[in-house]
Amino acid sequence: MSDFKVTIRSRDNNIHVLELKGYLDAHTTPALEDSFQKMLNEKKYRLIVNCKELSYISSAGLGVFMAFIEDVRANDGDIKMSDMSPKVFNIFDLLGFPMLYDIVPAEEEAAKKFDMTK
Repeated sequence: MSDFKVTIRSRDNNIHVLELKGYLDAHTTPALEDSFQKMLNEKKYRLIVNCKELSYISSAGLGVFMAFIEDVRANDGDIKMSDMSPKVFNIFDLLGFPMLYDIVPAEEEAAKKFDMTK
């Protein structure tokens, strides 16, 4: 069984960070889905996904992001991604995610992008 964990923490300005760790694949996507749903239920729409410790993502994992982005943006929020390894970024890049999402080198930069939108 693959090892995957999501940790949620808050930053200033109503920004919430989902830290991903391990392998995100078809077996572990429910943990990420539950975390995104929790954020929506709590009306938290300014989200940063920190991928610093994400070592692998499958197409099933990518699908989770697509499943929630419309609801987040419909509530004047966004999902920004940061701290990806080159290996993980290549997977996102191959599927065109940089055209749909802000993917930045560091979490601090993602947080600043939220400040620029309000």
